[in-house]
Amino acid sequence: MSVSASRSAVRSVAVIGAGWAGCAAAVEATRRGHQVTLFEATRTMGGRARRAVDGGHGPPLDNGQHILIGAYAETLQLMHDLGVDIESALLRLPLTLQFMTDQGLRGLKLPRLPAPLDALAGIVRAAGWSWQDKAALLRVAAQWQLSGFACNSPLSVADLCRKLTPRVRAELIDPLCVSALNTPADRASGQVFLRVLKDSMFAGSGGSNLLLPRVDLSALLPDAAVAWLEQAGATVLPAARVTRLSPCATDGGWFVTAGETQRFERVILACAPAAANRLLADSAPLPGHEDGWLAWQAVAGDLQFEAITTVYAQAPGCRLPQPMLGLRSSPQAPAQFVFDRGQLGGPKGLLAFVVSASTGNSTDISEQVLSQAVRQMGLQGVQLIQTIVEKRATFACTPGLRRPTMIVQPDLLACGDYIEGPYPATLEGAVRSGLAAARAAT
Repeated sequence: MSVSASRSAVRSVAVIGAGWAGCAAAVEATRRGHQVTLFEATRTMGGRARRAVDGGHGPPLDNGQHILIGAYAETLQLMHDLGVDIESALLRLPLTLQFMTDQGLRGLKLPRLPAPLDALAGIVRAAGWSWQDKAALLRVAAQWQLSGFACNSPLSVADLCRKLTPRVRAELIDPLCVSALNTPADRASGQVFLRVLKDSMFAGSGGSNLLLPRVDLSALLPDAAVAWLEQAGATVLPAARVTRLSPCATDGGWFVTAGETQRFERVILACAPAAANRLLADSAPLPGHEDGWLAWQAVAGDLQFEAITTVYAQAPGCRLPQPMLGLRSSPQAPAQFVFDRGQLGGPKGLLAFVVSASTGNSTDISEQVLSQAVRQMGLQGVQLIQTIVEKRATFACTPGLRRPTMIVQPDLLACGDYIEGPYPATLEGAVRSGLAAARAAT
């Protein structure tokens, strides 16, 4: 991946935050030939998708069990450009949402066929579904396709799916919605959900494939981005918290203070919305642009957030029928998915239970999940390793949600999965936003 901009067009660009959006922005600005400085407040790159435990006294653990899908075109291209061996780093599987029962696995599993034939065949063959279940889903899916995967903004996912049977809602729509939008179906945006379905299941073959990480999340992209940036001459500053921004009245651009103060011609805010708002509140706007400064903060401040809890446990000798299985969730059994990390490059018997849109404290959630593993999976002797709660994992993707724009001020932009766009809070949304901000800034 070469640097392509002419040296006469070189600009100094500060990227504040080294999550997936910030890494993407820094790489894109650098390969356009600009002089980039990447600031990160912590010592670990990756933001809300990173290595949380380094594995010095056990396996490396992430701050959450993320997955990618085949439709993540920009993310996969960036990983390829950075030299990541995608085939070894990710396990590719057809979309599978199946549950363990006394009668074996039941639910949806798509075959390896071109889209949308894979979805059609998967629905027809869905194990444990009646013909009424399958016919209802085929009928509603056809209506969504005829409408161009568009709906009225106020509709929730639950509103869209009222004509589906309870089994299809429970075994397909609810887990798909909470995994993609991290928001329960009764308050999740129907329009965003339809956009995800369109781009994953109906836009091209392989788009709905599950891509399960075989390496920790920092190794999946942020570590490779940092190595590439440093080799390309960019400056990467871990443990460098930016405390103030102020406009340069004489030459344009912005002063960035992180211990010392430096001037940059462009600044890209790639930190989480709460961190961005705190920084703006402690900084100064460009004269004459105060209203836009306050308006951006107001929209960002109105965002509500959902937590994700990942419960890591050891089940001696356990190997699941598949690397990822659905679980029947309820208030007393909160996990929606379980991942067999032993099939994903980790030690045998290491399981990751995921509670999307989680509520409550980590102790209670841990006890409930371990009890759920015994009751629903028949596991015995399960031992808790660690529970990680990402309290502001994603924004709540509700109907008609207003999201902040990319432009904050002249020469000051923002990127992240929460910035205005068609996607929910996903890794692909973060990467796309970072690339777009870098292109706009340079």
